[in-house]
Amino acid sequence: MDKSSALDYINQMFPTEASLSGVEPLMQKIHSEIRRVDAGILAAVRQQSNSGTKAKEDLAAATRAVEELMYKIREIKTKAEQSETMVQEICRDIKKLDFAKKHITTTITALHRLTMLVSAVEQLQVMASKRQYKEAAAQLEAVNQLCNHFEAYRDIPKITELREKFKNIKQILKSHVFSDFSSLGTGKETEETNLLQQLSEACLVVDALEPSVREELVNNFCSRELTSYEQIFEGAELAKLDKTERRYAWIKRRMRTNEEIWKIFPPSWHVPYRLCIQFCKKTRKQLEGILDYLKDKPDVGTLLLALQRTLEFEDELEEKFGGVSRSREIGQDIEEIGKAENNSQNVSDIRKKYEKKLAAHQGSVTGEKNGNKDLTVPGAGFNFRGIISSCFEPHLIVYVELEEKTLMENLEKLVQEETWDIEEGSQNNVLNSSMQLFLIIKRSLKRCSALTKSQTLFNLFKVFQKILKAYATKLFARLPKGGTGIVAAATGMDGQIKTSDRDERVICYIVNSAEYCHKTSEELAESVSKLIDPQLADAVDMSDVQDEFSAVITKALVTLVLGLETKFDAEMAAMTRVPWGSLEAVGDQSEYVNGINMILTSSIPVLGSLLSPVYFQFFLDKLASSLGPRFYANIFKCRHISETGAQQMLLDTQAVKTILLDIPSLGRQTASAASYSKFVTREMSKAEALLKVILSPVDSVADTYRALLPEGTPMEFQRILELKGLKKADQQSILDDFNKHGPGITQPAAIVPAVAPPATPAISPAMTASTAVGFIASREDVLTRAAALGRGAATTGFKRFLALTEAAKDRKDGPFRKLFNT
Repeated sequence: MDKSSALDYINQMFPTEASLSGVEPLMQKIHSEIRRVDAGILAAVRQQSNSGTKAKEDLAAATRAVEELMYKIREIKTKAEQSETMVQEICRDIKKLDFAKKHITTTITALHRLTMLVSAVEQLQVMASKRQYKEAAAQLEAVNQLCNHFEAYRDIPKITELREKFKNIKQILKSHVFSDFSSLGTGKETEETNLLQQLSEACLVVDALEPSVREELVNNFCSRELTSYEQIFEGAELAKLDKTERRYAWIKRRMRTNEEIWKIFPPSWHVPYRLCIQFCKKTRKQLEGILDYLKDKPDVGTLLLALQRTLEFEDELEEKFGGVSRSREIGQDIEEIGKAENNSQNVSDIRKKYEKKLAAHQGSVTGEKNGNKDLTVPGAGFNFRGIISSCFEPHLIVYVELEEKTLMENLEKLVQEETWDIEEGSQNNVLNSSMQLFLIIKRSLKRCSALTKSQTLFNLFKVFQKILKAYATKLFARLPKGGTGIVAAATGMDGQIKTSDRDERVICYIVNSAEYCHKTSEELAESVSKLIDPQLADAVDMSDVQDEFSAVITKALVTLVLGLETKFDAEMAAMTRVPWGSLEAVGDQSEYVNGINMILTSSIPVLGSLLSPVYFQFFLDKLASSLGPRFYANIFKCRHISETGAQQMLLDTQAVKTILLDIPSLGRQTASAASYSKFVTREMSKAEALLKVILSPVDSVADTYRALLPEGTPMEFQRILELKGLKKADQQSILDDFNKHGPGITQPAAIVPAVAPPATPAISPAMTASTAVGFIASREDVLTRAAALGRGAATTGFKRFLALTEAAKDRKDGPFRKLFNT
């Protein structure tokens, strides 16, 4: 304790004077404790001294024990080395004896085998001289095994002599076997009953010889068998294309007649298979010569008959030798053309099946080109399909020409017999000629695919393209001609189109038929690409044909709009004859509005029931883009419009707008009515704005015009003043004020009289606002009209809109032509 702690402790122990009486006992207690601690320390010191001495003694004893152990280890090592030396000296002689025994055993074995080899060679020589083929075959196996044991002793003269002798014996056996087989097929087998048995045993010898001997024997046999075939069919009488079937009859008869005789060959040799391969190669070579040296084009019937018989023969060989004939499967997917939406599962199954077949066919063709394939085994890389028939391929152009002629004649007949009407109860509203045309094409494709799947099939596919394009032209030509108006400006059609109710139905049938052809032609291309050789599949494309039918669809729908435009001519003329300047009161909607309603009521339900939603929407967009601007333009054709007349006309405009908005429900197709309604509202609002300008007071007419028609021009504004009945003098001050403040936009244009001169070519009875008053549309105005005309293109494909604009490019004049010239 420090001093402060000690003081605190003492004060705590003796807080009062009375407690000091306990000091003496406490001191005695402390002295006693000190003595006890000192005694403990002394005892610990003594004990530690004794322990240190003992530890030194234990360490010395351990050191002595380690030294003794090391001495004993060294002694044991020395004794071990001595023992090893002793053992080596003892075993040295035993090792020599062991090597001697091993060499003696090897020598005895080699001498024994040499004796066996000498004996076997001598026996084999005797067997060969006596033509004992069965025994010789077994002996050959034994000698071959014995020779393998002496492979390391090739340089020893005796072994070399025996090997040479064995080689000569094998050559003798080979010559005997070939000599005996030369008599096969000469008739001796019927005279000598044991000849077949002897030749069967000779095959055992051939198997025991090198594989090249078997190949040579089989090739010689096949060549000898086909010698008579070459002699017979190289003659002038039978070396003709119409005798092709007799070639296959000859080989089948030969195989049937000699079936029992050829059983002498082991099945593993596949002699009939090898014979058929050589026969096919020789036949192909002869047929190539016949086809190449024909002076005139071959007769199509003879050519196809020869090809058909060739394909049948190839299928028979494919089935006979383990392959699978594909001719029975041809055309199953062809029947699915035009039925995809009703049988999608079948199409998927057919696609998977043909993918597997294609993979197998590619593997077999690759094997045929690979010279390392073992062609002695049926199915091991050799494909009979096309081995002969492929030589006909370069000469099948006459067949393609015949198919083209037949298809074209059938097309003309179908178009001539077409009633341009649909049978009652039909659900697809497609012309009969369209469906019949594809049935004829499918039959043609099935015929060709049964004959070839190479270049000829691709050439026929090009014929299909040509036929379908010709049919598209026929549909195009059946559409009513002429047409003017804003749609005509884009498509290049001139003259009016007058369409009856039947014409409208025919146009709808043409649209549906063109769409059917568009879709089915794609299915046709898919079927051909699966049938045709893989290297030609990528070139199979029907996009050009589909573009043709898309153009037909576009023109048909535009023609339909132009036909309705023509029907509106009388109503638009009636609108201009109404005395708008002298009307005394506003009444019900005018008669021309009732006429427009009657026209649409009679046509739209029929069109809605015949056209698909996509094309009906396209038709509605075109109709609205034509009728809206035309109604706007027709207002400018009126002479004078009073305030009451403007109110009546505004009422009529709203009625026409309502009629147009009701068209989707009238046609029972309201799927896309929202976008169409917005478009109609935008187009008709221009006419409403124009009438509101006419209704405005004279002092505020300029401001109203700028507010409601910001894209208007000074020329239109001047015409509005004329419609309000203002005199020239009164007009001038208003025009000056208008020009001073400026119109909504300023575009250069030339004003013409309110009524165009007769010499001016009218664009159509359905004139746009700009053409009705005779001024030339600005670039922006033309672009706006083009955009309106193109609505709906996204619903029917970009190609259809391209077809619409491409037609405009061909025009020599007109606002759209100016756009392409800029």
